[in-house]
Amino acid sequence: MSKDYRSSGVDIKAGEETVDRIKGYAKSTFNKNVLSGIGHFGAFYQLDLSGYKEPVLVSSVDGVGTKLKVAFKMNRHDTVGQDLVNHCVNDIAVCGAKPLYFMDYLAFGKLYPDKAEQIIKGFSIACKENEIALIGGETAEMPGLYDQNDYDISGTIVGIIEKGKIIDGSKVKKGNLLFGFKSTGLHTNGYSLARNVLFEKFDVNDRHGLIQRSIGEELLSVHRSYLKIIQGLISKIQINAFSHITGGGIIGNTKRVVPEGLKIDIDWNAWEVPGIFKLIQQTGKISDDEMREVFNLGIGLIAIVPEENAEKFSVIANEAGESAVLIGKII
Repeated sequence: MSKDYRSSGVDIKAGEETVDRIKGYAKSTFNKNVLSGIGHFGAFYQLDLSGYKEPVLVSSVDGVGTKLKVAFKMNRHDTVGQDLVNHCVNDIAVCGAKPLYFMDYLAFGKLYPDKAEQIIKGFSIACKENEIALIGGETAEMPGLYDQNDYDISGTIVGIIEKGKIIDGSKVKKGNLLFGFKSTGLHTNGYSLARNVLFEKFDVNDRHGLIQRSIGEELLSVHRSYLKIIQGLISKIQINAFSHITGGGIIGNTKRVVPEGLKIDIDWNAWEVPGIFKLIQQTGKISDDEMREVFNLGIGLIAIVPEENAEKFSVIANEAGESAVLIGKII
């Protein structure tokens, strides 16, 4: 019996169908700076450097980790793309950068065009919300490397900032205050521990008194973008640093923007920890220290603000519809 690519597990026609399905989603994010269409070997983006004296490009790459396993269990694939875009956007937004465009990579054990379409739909939703272009990507079918119903995704964001406006934490001083902005749940970190704990006892469709939705729905809550609140704040007030709370928790991430010789003092009772974290901790009998190191515990973004700007900061945040909580200080 003769062999061919399809009998080896790779369906070229499925790939072509996927490209046809996703063209509309990608093009819906295009702006005047995007020069290429879907299908070229490279994606072209014309930089508008008006208003910049020393423009610096800022980039970041990431994935969503084992949160994908929850998507598989729920057979829901339109949220993880949003997670990925927003995570990447936040990582450069905290530097003060404005995101320009996003590129994705999808790897499947078996390429199902409907799944790929839902993932790309998620990309397009978040790209439009963040006003960035989804200008290109790669979809690979790799039987033998991934199980038939599994896939992995990663993405790259590119943004721009004036060199003199980069926010790197170098201005952080003793006495600065830490304000926290709420997360929408686990975002994209801590899922290996959360799954190990919760799925030993519960199913994705189970409900619990500590949470308002099913466990699966809570775990798939979309990682929120903080771009608009960050841009709004830095246009009106001095912020010495921002911290995007991902793997490593509040201390692990915030210490990256705190100069040597200074420490972070967190009041862990300053905010109400969301129920999903309480459920994970109670079910797994996890220590407070471990929870604080692994999860964001309901705080997804931290702004480090000079004490004299605290009142103005709160006013600006409130006007933007945000509830910023004073959670600590630099000592």
